[in-house]
Amino acid sequence: MTVTAISATGAVRLDRDEHVATLTLDRAAKRNALTPEMLRALDAHLVALGEDRETRVVIIRGAGERAFCAGADIDRFAALGAVDMWRSWIVLGHTVFDRLAALPQPVIAVLHGNAFGGGLELALAADFRVIADEARVGLPEAGLGTVPGWGGTERLVEVVGRARAKDIVLARTVIDGRTALAWGLASRCAPAAELDAAVDDLTAALLAGAPVAVQVAKQLIDAAADGAPSRVLEPLAGALTATTTDLAEGVAAFRARRPAAFQGH
Repeated sequence: MTVTAISATGAVRLDRDEHVATLTLDRAAKRNALTPEMLRALDAHLVALGEDRETRVVIIRGAGERAFCAGADIDRFAALGAVDMWRSWIVLGHTVFDRLAALPQPVIAVLHGNAFGGGLELALAADFRVIADEARVGLPEAGLGTVPGWGGTERLVEVVGRARAKDIVLARTVIDGRTALAWGLASRCAPAAELDAAVDDLTAALLAGAPVAVQVAKQLIDAAADGAPSRVLEPLAGALTATTTDLAEGVAAFRARRPAAFQGH
């Protein structure tokens, strides 16, 4: 099934294939530059996915061959006043990207092409970034006279550290996929012709895990990154998973030396 949210300036497609949902930024002529309408369309899809018990993995892609996402559409924010910049642009982006990061399902951003500014910030809100080795990423906002506004200064520090984040933001250093992998910004890197295979391998690994356990583990890791103590949360999470039929299936499959057939409950 395909659900498409369309605006006058572009679209965000949602395609479902069994347990995998794919979100596609569909504005290839503008290198998938984000508009407020696209952000709202993306948000509507995320709300639906957050309530979807059948989807186990979410993938985000960009349409066309040139870019995953060129960032925010400059023509849409350059003329905004202070209040509208705050309320109608920056807060909107934070709301949408935070919702993406908070999805219960693991999220994979596929960077087949360049990701700059808001495009990189969107990818940083995903759990995994699979990048083509020749793709380039960066946060060029300081060169325009502004700053990253959709979580880039926080999430980038989390994945590459303070010094490298300053290199990318202050010096506006652009890095390729291989460097992104070496710096910890990317989870996987592959030649463009092998990128889909790398995404398929990661997706298969995520689908092979017990859905409830995978989603609970994601929440545990994110909570730990925010300072929550594992000695409190892990016992509670372990008790929750002990009540699932998936745990019984996993133990039975292990003993029988067969693949587990998890049902997600």
